[in-house]
Amino acid sequence: MNKQDLIKHVEETYIEKRNFPVFQAGDTVAVGYTIREGNKERVQTFQGTVIQVKGTGDKKTFTVRKISTGIGVERIFPVNSPFIDNIRVLKRGKVRRKRIYYFRGLQGKKARIPEKR
Repeated sequence: MNKQDLIKHVEETYIEKRNFPVFQAGDTVAVGYTIREGNKERVQTFQGTVIQVKGTGDKKTFTVRKISTGIGVERIFPVNSPFIDNIRVLKRGKVRRKRIYYFRGLQGKKARIPEKR
């Protein structure tokens, strides 16, 4: 058994498969993730626009960007993270690219993404 097969075997055995909705760049999502503070746990929601979806299978990640008090905040989430509680798709965006990095430089009305009908 070579190294690649061993890694694939471990990933299939130990990483639990979870069913999240299908989303892509331009969609507005709300990601509920677990935060531990001392000995307490709570679920906090990070709501924003998906800038990119990267990777495949178990190594898939997605980046969500939101504006918080006038400052852009981005967070990268691994899809198979045990800390992700749920993912809700709030709006489907209509964009022509898979990675919308140009979105970082836009403000105001130009930063709106039209909704798919």
